[in-house]
This record gives sequence, structure tokens and C-alpha cells, in this order.
Amino acid sequence: MNVSLTKELEQLVSDKVKSGQYLSASEVVCEALRLLDERDRVRDARLQDLRKDIHRGLDSGDPVDGEVVFERLRGKNRARGT
Repeated sequence: MNVSLTKELEQLVSDKVKSGQYLSASEVVCEALRLLDERDRVRDARLQDLRKDIHRGLDSGDPVDGEVVFERLRGKNRARGT
């Protein structure tokens, strides 16, 4: 597989190898991909939890008129002077 990097990213990879933290550019790229995958999995899990919370909230009681809620919030903000 061939990958093209910007000069900045190429320098970053080179600096990581020079630091001794990684033995090769391949190690740096592999670690970056592992971290990207982990970040995506964490984000997906958080999104799934958020969706569950939203559904739980929607199923928990009487529907609320969003305009009424926003008008109350606007009133509170006006009272605070914000």
C-alpha cells in the first residue's frame, strides 16, 4: 500500500521515529490507525448512549412544547441580562 502524506505529517512521523518512541514509520502509522479506530469506537458508543438517553427521555412522560421551553429560557436569559 502506498500512502501520500503532507510535508507536515511526514515530518511528524519522522520526528516520532527520531524520538525513539517508535522504531519505524510503519509503527507510527499503525499506532495512529489504532488510535483513530479507538476514537471512532468511543464516539460511536457515546452516540449510542445518547440516543438511548433521548429515547428514554421521550418515553418518560408527557410531551413538552419546545417553543414553550425555549421561551422560558429566553426569559431567564433576558432577566440575567445575557
